[in-house]
Amino acid sequence: MKIGIIGAGSWGIALAALLTNNGCDVTVWSILEDEIEMLKKEHEHTTKLPGVKLSESIKFTTDLESTVKDNEVLVLAVPSPFIRKTAADMSKFVKDGQIIVNVAKGLEEKTLMRLSEVIKEEIPQCKVAVMCGPSHAEEVGRGLPTTIVVGSEDIKTAEFIQNIFMCETFRVYTSTDMLGMEIGAALKNVVALAAGIADGLGYGDNTKAALITRGITEIGRLGIKMGGKFETFAGLTGIGDLIVTCASMHSRNRRAGILIGQGKTMQEAMDEVKMVVEGVYSAKAAMGLAKKYDVELPIIEEVNKILFDNVPAKDALKVLMLRDKKMETGDEIG
Repeated sequence: MKIGIIGAGSWGIALAALLTNNGCDVTVWSILEDEIEMLKKEHEHTTKLPGVKLSESIKFTTDLESTVKDNEVLVLAVPSPFIRKTAADMSKFVKDGQIIVNVAKGLEEKTLMRLSEVIKEEIPQCKVAVMCGPSHAEEVGRGLPTTIVVGSEDIKTAEFIQNIFMCETFRVYTSTDMLGMEIGAALKNVVALAAGIADGLGYGDNTKAALITRGITEIGRLGIKMGGKFETFAGLTGIGDLIVTCASMHSRNRRAGILIGQGKTMQEAMDEVKMVVEGVYSAKAAMGLAKKYDVELPIIEEVNKILFDNVPAKDALKVLMLRDKKMETGDEIG
């Protein structure tokens, strides 16, 4: 199988290593000439995924046209803010029915669209799948056991991708609930910012457990109202991805949150992390969807206030703790 990976960040490179080990013929594209030259010379991404040596068989290029045209399946691994522009650039080269697997996580801030919707709008002739779950690139690249989900509206497409990626260290499940998967993947990054902020403030495990548990409640509340399935939010792309993103130092969202909790601004935190912090870009979109679907997202709302309204993190926590008294569970996710 000939696979083109669009994006040479940590996740794209980790998947290149995985797919090569699975026997695929892999090409990696980046818009950055310096990055491609470094990969050709070192066969390792020395800044974003150091220590993961790549096969000499992997091809590296800045030629988007050949990457799209010469490969059967495309893996879209650019950060979420660049999905629309990259998809638009790819569109004229994509064949009818060609499969694009999006592995970025986020929402488009201006349109409130899920990334699969953005891709389909720009490349209507393609088949779109998404892949997400608790899967840090640093561990996938090292071959540590990982479990993930591939979703598509067409189950046969999901099963086709499942067969390409699955191996003894990378177990792949399938789903047709793309909406639920994408909402879980995007909003967990916002909650992970909250978890990191709590760590930066010096709070403990009790606080983090509360943020994770109430966080998945918020994610599920919105996702189900939008048409997602409860089971999706209870699974790998919901609570599973949320746990790993809130708990791991591999998580750029948690690391940025820690810095914000320690007193840095949003921009200072993103500059220090030196990678795209997806949760920052999804936070406003999440509130837009909350307004559209008339649901409460108190944790995500307070994260927005910290990020964009300069509300001190300790004050935001007080607002959460002193909300009106409620039952924990009821007929609906509450």
